[in-house]
Amino acid sequence: MPDYLKAGLTALAVALISEPFLIPALRRFKFGQFIRQEGPQSHLTKSGTPTMGGIMFLIAMPAAMFFAGKVGMESFLALYLVLAMGLLGFIDDYLKIKKRQSEGLTSKQKFIGQIIVALIFAAVLWWMKGGRVWLPFANRFYDIGILYIPVAVFIIAATVNGVNFTDGLDGLCSGVTFFVALAFLLLCRAWGISQLTWFAASLAGSCLGFLFFNLHPARVFMGDTGSLALGGAVAALALLTGTEFLLPLLGVVYVLEVLSVILQVGYFRLTGGRRLFRMAPLHHHFELCGWNESQVDIAFWFLTALVSLIFLGILI
Repeated sequence: MPDYLKAGLTALAVALISEPFLIPALRRFKFGQFIRQEGPQSHLTKSGTPTMGGIMFLIAMPAAMFFAGKVGMESFLALYLVLAMGLLGFIDDYLKIKKRQSEGLTSKQKFIGQIIVALIFAAVLWWMKGGRVWLPFANRFYDIGILYIPVAVFIIAATVNGVNFTDGLDGLCSGVTFFVALAFLLLCRAWGISQLTWFAASLAGSCLGFLFFNLHPARVFMGDTGSLALGGAVAALALLTGTEFLLPLLGVVYVLEVLSVILQVGYFRLTGGRRLFRMAPLHHHFELCGWNESQVDIAFWFLTALVSLIFLGILI
């Protein structure tokens, strides 16, 4: 069996085995989700559903990588970003539960945490490979020197927050990220980047395993523990493969979710209270247009799968 397949199946198995034990434990500790009153009213019934299920990603991905026995500098660096962002999300989730409200860390605290974690990753990556970036449509490399560090930090923070915004419907974030991971898996195999092939496989396997428990109606939510960890994984794959400037294409759903929030806030302020969308992020707009959660999931998954083919067509 190829090592990358071994890593993916291990992550899938760990997810399927661990969640049935994790969900009752989260209930026992009263780690239930607090639902924002400003969100869709239909979501209020989800209050109390166990959250912090994203802890599974912090177990499954390292276990899969070490089981495959292929942890090198690049995959270790990618795991660092997953675990560090996941820990930041865990703190946020824990504070939400402790305060019994839908906000844990303040936006400023969360942003500072993300920047510190991203800075360490970016500095190490710059030390490893220098400041060369590839511009896909120009099909050439440019050396931007130490400026690579702030560019990488921006990409990490933007990706992590994009994934975080996408985590708003049952199965949406884990499904979208599965297709993103699958695209990176195929790319890394084609390019012969073995360490990252195993990492992408472990990400795909863990997303698929979590999706089994997270499909509507969800038995568990990933919380910020999971969404920040997944954002870290996607950003790490983009930066380590040198495809960071194609990430807005592959992560088009993440981009649309963030843009919908920015446009909604900007339009609201400019027009003195009018709304561009019925609700932001974008998935809530479709919900309020009459789509059910499964329909939104399928549409966003299909869009991700489609752009994944375009992404691979450009690079392979």
